[in-house]
Amino acid sequence: MTMEWLKPDVVLGSVLYAVIGVLIFWISFLIIDKITPYNLWLEIVEKQNKALALVVAAMSLGICIIVAAAIH
Repeated sequence: MTMEWLKPDVVLGSVLYAVIGVLIFWISFLIIDKITPYNLWLEIVEKQNKALALVVAAMSLGICIIVAAAIH
């Protein structure tokens, strides 16, 4: 059994792709937040809008799946 995944270049590559994925997700979330007609954070956190929170969660999962498939 080889330990290919413990090599420093493999670990560094995985961390780099993870950081790139998180950055892409964050940027896309900020863009979607800007194009919506209301402040998502205010609606979800302060006004407790559960329906909007569910939609944003589904959107976030969709973006994450797309980013993961693109990186893979």
